[in-house]
Amino acid sequence: MARTNQKTFYQENIEIYGTSACGVAWDSEYSQKRRFSAILSSLGKLQNETLVDAGCGFGDFYLYLKEKKTLLKSYIGLDLCKPMVTEAKVRTGCKILECDILRQNLPMADWYVASGSMNLLTRLETKLFIQRCFEKSSKGFIFNLLEGKEREGKFSYWKTHEIKKLCEGTGGKIEIKEGYLEGDFTVILYA
Repeated sequence: MARTNQKTFYQENIEIYGTSACGVAWDSEYSQKRRFSAILSSLGKLQNETLVDAGCGFGDFYLYLKEKKTLLKSYIGLDLCKPMVTEAKVRTGCKILECDILRQNLPMADWYVASGSMNLLTRLETKLFIQRCFEKSSKGFIFNLLEGKEREGKFSYWKTHEIKKLCEGTGGKIEIKEGYLEGDFTVILYA
């Protein structure tokens, strides 16, 4: 079971902050885009690539790719929260699916990405989320996590050595990107 009910958490955020970066629990659009930049810089050329955005929220990563003039062969967004799925479909015009990543079938893609999608999950759920997304990617899975010592509360925090150990069992090559934003790091898990 997640640390907190994700659907309720995000529904309350949307009611308070609307369809903004704060609505998906980032403190600002600036911090959201810094995270997106760290992910994009690890992806390389994407013109002939397929990408699944696991926990796509309002489709902001896709819009960031468009802003950076980064074209994809195809983009699919997955999210658990129906209002986010509805808004992402409108904003992106892409295939957006209401999906529980921990329990439902996932599509195959060259790349999987996730920005903030695991911040409400337990340790066991985070491990399962990573395994499931990595198994469905032919080139790799790139995701970010909150950096810090694990503590009580809604959010999950990780130290880089903990996530490296957790990812070792996947058989992928692991790289960690830090320094782009305080309290955050990005993991590149190459297939």
